[in-house]
Amino acid sequence: MKNKILRLSALMAFVVFTSCKNNAQGLDADSVQKEYTGKEISSEFDTEIDKLVARMTLEEKIGMLHGNSMFTSGGVKRLGIPELKMADGPLGVREEISRDSWAPAGLTNDFATYYPAAGALAATWNTEMAYTFGNSVGQEMRARDKDMLLSPAINIVRTPLGGRTYEYMTEDPFLNKKMAVPMVVGLQDNDVMACVKHFAANNQETNRDFVDVQIDERTLREIYLPAFEAAVKEGKAYSIMGAYNKFRGEYLCENDYMLNKILRDEWGFKGVVVSDWAAVHSTVKSLQNGLDIEMGTPKPFNEFFLADKLIAAAKNKEISEAEIDKHVKRILRTLFQVKAMGGKDRVKGSISTEAHYQDAYKIAAEAVVLLKNENNALPLKLDGVKSIAVIGNNATKKNALGGFGAGVKTKREITPLEGLKNRLPSSVTINYAEGYLERYEEKNKGNLGNITSNGPVTIDQLDPAKLQEAIEAAKKSDVAIVLAGSNRDYETEASDRRNLKLPFGQEELIKKVQAVNPKTIVVFVAGAPFEIEDISQKTSALVWTWFNGSEGGNAIADVLLGKINPSGKLPWTMPKKLMDSPAHATNSFPGDKAVKYAEGILVGYRWFDTKKIEPLYPFGYGLSYTSFAFENAKADKESYASNETISVSVEVKNTGKTDGKEVVQLYASKSNSKVARAEKELKGFVKTLVKSGDSNTVIIKVPVKELAYYDAAAKKWTVEPGKYILKIGNSSRDIKKEIVITIK
Repeated sequence: MKNKILRLSALMAFVVFTSCKNNAQGLDADSVQKEYTGKEISSEFDTEIDKLVARMTLEEKIGMLHGNSMFTSGGVKRLGIPELKMADGPLGVREEISRDSWAPAGLTNDFATYYPAAGALAATWNTEMAYTFGNSVGQEMRARDKDMLLSPAINIVRTPLGGRTYEYMTEDPFLNKKMAVPMVVGLQDNDVMACVKHFAANNQETNRDFVDVQIDERTLREIYLPAFEAAVKEGKAYSIMGAYNKFRGEYLCENDYMLNKILRDEWGFKGVVVSDWAAVHSTVKSLQNGLDIEMGTPKPFNEFFLADKLIAAAKNKEISEAEIDKHVKRILRTLFQVKAMGGKDRVKGSISTEAHYQDAYKIAAEAVVLLKNENNALPLKLDGVKSIAVIGNNATKKNALGGFGAGVKTKREITPLEGLKNRLPSSVTINYAEGYLERYEEKNKGNLGNITSNGPVTIDQLDPAKLQEAIEAAKKSDVAIVLAGSNRDYETEASDRRNLKLPFGQEELIKKVQAVNPKTIVVFVAGAPFEIEDISQKTSALVWTWFNGSEGGNAIADVLLGKINPSGKLPWTMPKKLMDSPAHATNSFPGDKAVKYAEGILVGYRWFDTKKIEPLYPFGYGLSYTSFAFENAKADKESYASNETISVSVEVKNTGKTDGKEVVQLYASKSNSKVARAEKELKGFVKTLVKSGDSNTVIIKVPVKELAYYDAAAKKWTVEPGKYILKIGNSSRDIKKEIVITIK
């Protein structure tokens, strides 16, 4: 594989020495906070680009500004300009489809690795895993001869009902940006463009085609834009996807404020803006307000707004040819940047390799979250265990394909049942029962593509024969494992969920199994929260895993059996009930023609912590098979100027009997602020591996500018002077140490 290029930015480069018990050791990679910086789009080919554009006809130029197949925009063959070849890819590189329809192309060489969904990646809280993800997918993109991956999706998880929560990363702008940047860098290190989406304020599927999102400026800047800004400024993303919805009255693919004033003028974005599929509503306005390429599906390609209509507009002098040239040059610059042009050696790539399956395994293993573990029910102790009941449709359900969004055609998807069969000794009998049926009301299946506020309507009655089979399996087994949750047909692009209830009668199934086998472990496979308080209270061991990739089943089996010590942390808040969540508590979801984000900056844990609402499981939460203590937390100074960087060190001691990884989380609070603030905000984190009985000292660097709030009146970021409390913990609700500092 291509060498991974991990760049330490000059600002944040530092060395962390690990002090182990009675033994000073050298650098511990797990305790180093790496920073990733992408490569800027080069201007070295500008002269050549100018010459090419001068030789192009108006029709050839405009042919580059719109789709000429489902996933390509036009090239100019006579001048050696190739099509720009795109691929969907939240879970890996999508299978090839026909040039002019969604029908599969029917190839035999378009299998790919199925990678864990972005929610799982975020749950690792490990920026190196984000680089690995991007780098590995980038290799597969090049093996399939693609130029642009339509990923990562980094919209904030505003509501737990979101149909794309599994695909988005987190509810927190800081965690989102810290995971997005290395993924972008990893991808683009392979001569592939990342297309970061969906810009911006695209936080629901309900009415997504037209809903007008109203967000105050401070909230926009502090919550919904930081990950995009970091992807552009630090990751140097080569492309951005405009969203479907409106923002303050204007569609986002023709929104001058977002695409020109913020993205290009403020942030210095040099790449291309691509529309979401069929998200364009005008010709001249779209182009002048910042769109470069129109993609879509519902009509012939020449009928797109940036096709024949643009040729007519140019001939009628409604738009200048110089304006058209500007967009063509942007596209050419990115094609040269990823070596699709220019004659430079380009990464060849590789696909569906054992190395890539292992990348998927590493991410999956670090993503599993241990929610509850009373009396050390896990890891499973197999002494005297002769049989294990494995119950639930999710034990065998495959999630690489499904739903309305992009899936992956893969040769390998290990299900949880297969993982347990792979890992359990032959002396243990597995008694499998499906338990519940995945069923939907046909007339209310959810009209995918025609965005509705109601996702699929499930049939929640258990099948009596299936239930009886599950009860019998649980009765005759020493231990029962119920695989519950959801799947990618239920959580899907193009509709939001109706509620947070477990579908298909699963709650009743779990209770019936527990009644006959007290040694019941519940494992959730899902991408978004459910209301599971009752199950949580009555279960000794609760595990959360995700749509977790080609090796997901092996990863969950290794966690249950103790080969892997779980280290995942929730990337969003698990509420006790839906109405505790801010968008629902403020009655501001889903809106009708417009939606006002009434909770403002209090998204996710910011709302729960500030309003003192108890979640079921807080943001950043996740248990381990060992225990950790945080000691000697201190900052390098007591006071700082606004241009300085705070350096916080904390000793992490593994006080248990198992080696494990812990995520040290740093939150900042400002009391007596002159502006309304959240009770605390995440400003740093480090994941560190600590051997049993040892301790590591980790250092978290926080530039003082990270403590700023956005002053909407002055149109600038402001660091308020005064005292701040830095809170060190392992979730937003479990703060172990506090450090008071002063900003001058």
